[in-house]
Order: sequence, then structure tokens, then C-alpha cells
Amino acid sequence: MSKEHSIDSNTAPYAAFVLRVSLGVMFIAHGLLKVMVFTPAGTVKFFESIGLPGPLAYAVITAELAGGVLILLGVYSRWVSAALVPVLLGALSVHAGNGWLFTSPGGGWEYPLFLATTAMAQALLGDGKFALANIFSSGPARQRMMQAA
Repeated sequence: MSKEHSIDSNTAPYAAFVLRVSLGVMFIAHGLLKVMVFTPAGTVKFFESIGLPGPLAYAVITAELAGGVLILLGVYSRWVSAALVPVLLGALSVHAGNGWLFTSPGGGWEYPLFLATTAMAQALLGDGKFALANIFSSGPARQRMMQAA
């Protein structure tokens, strides 16, 4: 592989960190939007209005909030990001008929598609720097923690 096409192993963990934090914050923000602005009852009604089971709204809210926190902290972010891709693809299917831009009436599909690909990229990259999962890895930090116990 030529140098211009290689991944910089010195900065890639920081790139994964930036992606992880922004993705985690986005999921938390969207979960809070459904709780604080639309309200859980309103979200249930919306789900029902588009033919989805109302209780699924609670599962989506929980997935966005809990998943966002786990991703933000770097706890199983690879697996949590992968698990949230179907939620984003569901959002994509809901907004697919509304046009490309998310500013379209009913919200378009560009944003859910972007978030789905971002979550896939996070799943491929892993936790990156400054992740809580790194504390519990088999490295020197874990050894120090085990010695202190």
C-alpha cells in the first residue's frame, strides 16, 4: 500500500475518539429530544401514526440514550454502534419518502443515512483514545488497577 493511502496509526485513535464523542452526543441529543420535546407519549403516537408499534418508541428512546452514553464513554462502542445501525436504518426508512434534505417536510433521509454510515464507521474503528474500555484492557493500566486492589 502506498504511503498516501495508508492510515496514520499515530492519529487514527484520536480520529476514532472524535467520531465516538460526536456520535455519542448525537444519540443522547436525539434521545433527549424524544423525551423532553416530543415527550415519550408523543413519540409513541408518532410511531403508531406511521404504522409501528407504540411501545417500540420506548425501546428506541432507551437505545439512543443508553447507547449514546456507552459510545460517549467508550464502553463497547464498536458493538453498541453496530447495534444502533438498525435503529438508524429504521429512521431512514421512515424519512425516505420525504426527499433528500432533512429540512424537508417530515424530515428527509440524508441525516439518518449519514448517521448510519457514521455508526458503521465507529463499529469498524472501535473505541479509540480515552475510552473507559481501555482502562479495563489487558494493558499497564489494568495491571496497576489489579495491583491496587
